[in-house]
Amino acid sequence: MMQLNGAEILMECLKEQGVDTIFGYPGGAVINIYDALYKYQNDIRHILTSHEQGASHAADGYARATGKVGVCLATSGPGATNLVTGIATAYMDSVPMVAITGNVPLALLGKDSFQEVDITGITMPITKHNFIVKDVNDLAATIRRAFYIAQEGRPGPVLVDIPKDITAQITEYIKEKPRVVNKAVENITKEDINNALKLLKEANKPLIYVGGGVNHADANGDLVAFAETIKAPVCSSLMGLGGFPGDHKLFTGMIGMHGTKPSNLAATQCDLLIAIGARFSDRVISKMEAFAPRAKILHIDIDPAEINKNIKTHYCIIGDVKEVIKRINEKLNPMNRTEWINQIDEWKNSFPLSYKTNGALKPQAVLEKIYNITKGDAVITTEVGQNQIWAAQYYKYTKSRTFISSGGLGTMGYGLGACIGAQLAQPEKQVINIAGDGSFQMNCNELATAVKYNLPIIIVILNNGVLGMVRQWQKLFYDKRYSQTTLGRSTDIIKLAEAYGAKGYEITNEVEFENAFKEALEAKEPVVINCIIDEEDNVFPIVPPGAAIEKVITEE
Repeated sequence: MMQLNGAEILMECLKEQGVDTIFGYPGGAVINIYDALYKYQNDIRHILTSHEQGASHAADGYARATGKVGVCLATSGPGATNLVTGIATAYMDSVPMVAITGNVPLALLGKDSFQEVDITGITMPITKHNFIVKDVNDLAATIRRAFYIAQEGRPGPVLVDIPKDITAQITEYIKEKPRVVNKAVENITKEDINNALKLLKEANKPLIYVGGGVNHADANGDLVAFAETIKAPVCSSLMGLGGFPGDHKLFTGMIGMHGTKPSNLAATQCDLLIAIGARFSDRVISKMEAFAPRAKILHIDIDPAEINKNIKTHYCIIGDVKEVIKRINEKLNPMNRTEWINQIDEWKNSFPLSYKTNGALKPQAVLEKIYNITKGDAVITTEVGQNQIWAAQYYKYTKSRTFISSGGLGTMGYGLGACIGAQLAQPEKQVINIAGDGSFQMNCNELATAVKYNLPIIIVILNNGVLGMVRQWQKLFYDKRYSQTTLGRSTDIIKLAEAYGAKGYEITNEVEFENAFKEALEAKEPVVINCIIDEEDNVFPIVPPGAAIEKVITEE
């Protein structure tokens, strides 16, 4: 038992939870917390980012790369609101995160005080839960509860708002072991497993659709065994990449708006769709009534709120997807579906992912080079837009937690912060951020953070001088009315990188890229590779808005 102030109690609670790294930015309302961080610097590493949004994205990247809870810290008012985009990003992709904000002293709450906002009110729709601590005696219990909620069931972000005077008040601290977060298995019944087995036995053309829940549950190995035993092709949402090996013969690629033609045809023709840890996002299903029209749907998910939310299911199993698949696997007998697999292989041969070469540097070729040179053994983070989809399509993800991207919210400016967080989480891994020039310039200030901590990250910018994805829509669906998507900036990216203290390369062909990328891998410092690509390079396949996913447009 110890007498500690609130800030010190916060430090002790973070230590209890096994937190070794937090990302943040100081300010008046959290000055007592930063004073405690000074005292606890041998136990907890604080990463000073350039902006609070960078801190939230870094905490998110740290969490996605490890499965642990990411932690970010900001002061009151603008510091707290700068976390909002990062909190929403984590919420949409079910990322376990605890965001800690300072606030004005209790007596000044609700009086429009300097740097005061109602951050719990602001973040209510984008957190699993949030708290404002109004009694120092409740602080330790609140922090412990926040970490439990962030990890329990479907993960997500939790915010804890701590008024400044609470961090200064003294009370007793008694150390506790963290509450064990058990897997959600209480709703999985024998009847569920038997019903799933019956559906599998009756199906002639099953298709497995993998979502981000497979990665959260680290169910990659169990899923491979399941697919190989029932002889079913496997497609993936953007967030599901890495949940099933991208180089496996049963993998058909992504499904949906930017899905492969084999995946989208398989979804249209299958008689059983097995959705695992997936939420049937609009980017996957497109035209609802035309999605998997011939199929019974078996939905396996940890969150009961996802069942029948977007697509009517025929049968569901609620629980930890790793445990569900494991229990099904225990009772499975090998199945044979030669005809269906032959059909899938025929589609894969007829409609491979492809792009036209014309001597210019192609973004798809850049991704293929990165994959070949790293032998698929890197962690890839992305920004949002064309760069994100090319990274999803042309790099094969064989393991969970190797593709880190903002899926649900689609946050431009996410990738660099996430790259920093992932590199700090996995120092032995090579972490590479794939960026577009539009996204890069949103949060390029975090280059200062990468340089300060000498992180060996590589930022590959696919620079076409335009807001590529929006421009592509304008080209295909808006009669080429390019409203405000041609950036027309004269920024010298190499000078910008060098001004921050990073190394910079400008690239116009594949040979230059290969040489620069190999040098970057050896450099062991932050490197920016600015790849000049054509503004007419577009992402294919693409499903037109409102069309059935089988109506996918390929480049031809």
